[in-house]
Amino acid sequence: MASNNTLNDKLADDTGAPSTVQDAGLRAYMLRIYNYMVGGLALTGGVAFLTAQTPELLNAMYSVGSDQAVAMKPLGWVIMLAPLGVVIYLSFGLKSMSLGAAQLSFWAYAILIGLSLAVIFLGYAGADIARVFFITAVTFAGMSLYGYATRRDLTSLGSFLFVGLFGIIIASLVNMFLQSSAMQFALSVLGVVVFVGLTAFDTQKLKRLYAEMGSDGEWASKVAVMGALTLYLDFLNIFLFLLRLMGNRKN
Repeated sequence: MASNNTLNDKLADDTGAPSTVQDAGLRAYMLRIYNYMVGGLALTGGVAFLTAQTPELLNAMYSVGSDQAVAMKPLGWVIMLAPLGVVIYLSFGLKSMSLGAAQLSFWAYAILIGLSLAVIFLGYAGADIARVFFITAVTFAGMSLYGYATRRDLTSLGSFLFVGLFGIIIASLVNMFLQSSAMQFALSVLGVVVFVGLTAFDTQKLKRLYAEMGSDGEWASKVAVMGALTLYLDFLNIFLFLLRLMGNRKN
């Protein structure tokens, strides 16, 4: 994988000065990614809120007991697992699918996540959700800006973070049976650290991809959609882990 110096070389003209054309292209490429990401988050939030305000839809997906315990119904399981299928479809079919199909898949993913996240409005007050969302937005913006601007190659950090992510997944599966609050707290802290780091790593990776392929053609547009999904997931996971740490659950 190219070093950050190589990346800077590719984004400079023969005189060693940054290419104005390429810089403008890079900014447009990253802006396209962020626009997709923000649009996806807005769609997810809107769907989650509207679903939480629609008892018929909530009742079709979840069973809420008198103690506010939430149990998943079959439709809820389908909606929760469907986004995984969309990610697999995008990951393995991106080259062969059209740009329109890639965009439709991204918006469908955002809607499905919104449906599955409606349950957080049952567990947390709206003020807590808004506060944690604001903290997440500031944190994400800062780390993404760092990943974009830093001259340090974050490749080795990314490898370390992926190991940590794999550990979180395994430990979370174990804790489904243990139901340990201490382990849940530790996993939430580790989750925030891992996805904050991945935000910087993924931003730099997307910048590197631009240097390798440029901004012309349908392929670059499809990569922008996939890049938006990557950053969307970083943001969403930071938000969910912070909500577990900082949110006050309803009684």
